Amino acid sequence: MLIATAAVLGVVAGTCVGYLVQADREPTALPPLSQPSLAQARGAGPEPLSAAQDRQVKVDGDLRKLLLSKPSGARKGLYEVGSDGWLDLAGYAETYKSPAGAFNNLVGQNEFRRAAVTNWREGGDFGVEIRLVQYRQLERGAEAADAAGDAYYYAEPAGDHDTESWPIPGTGDGMAYVHEKADTSYGVGVYSAEAHAWRGDIAMEIWIYDTKPIPKTKVLDLAKRQMERL
Repeated sequence: MLIATAAVLGVVAGTCVGYLVQADREPTALPPLSQPSLAQARGAGPEPLSAAQDRQVKVDGDLRKLLLSKPSGARKGLYEVGSDGWLDLAGYAETYKSPAGAFNNLVGQNEFRRAAVTNWREGGDFGVEIRLVQYRQLERGAEAADAAGDAYYYAEPAGDHDTESWPIPGTGDGMAYVHEKADTSYGVGVYSAEAHAWRGDIAMEIWIYDTKPIPKTKVLDLAKRQMERL
């Protein structure tokens, strides 16, 4: 036991002496970091983009101006949508099957900012409605892309054999849908088609209704032209 105690004391004493010796020494300077000198650019910087070239300026302006114009000969829609081309949060939530839940999601995690809308009627029963829905995208990120993704899922759920779908050219993952089975809940058979796509912080929604089947060329053409305006 005496030998063991002496050994422990010896180790402790040696450690203390080592610390004292090191503390009395001058600190060793570290070698300088190797950093090549960087040449700085001279002259004026690039000119800022014009409003016509800066996409953010365009989408932060009057969103209604980015909607497709009513075609020549088109008439007023069968129903009024929004107010002066705008669809507020409550009005947009009403377009969902569960408006209360949709309202909570839109004002919370989805970060709804605003929506512009237009609608018109061609012929006797042919109705078109187009919405541009803009999101803030401050916290979670790609809200417009998420909204379009949800629309793809609900437009063509698994096992639905009465819906045909096609990609919208030039939009990445944008899709157009034609529902070939008429909805008879209106008292008369109503066919429908829809298109969904997104760019940046804006999600596009197109809805078409008619009492006769809707050709895919109609919905694809509208979707392609509307996305070109974005």
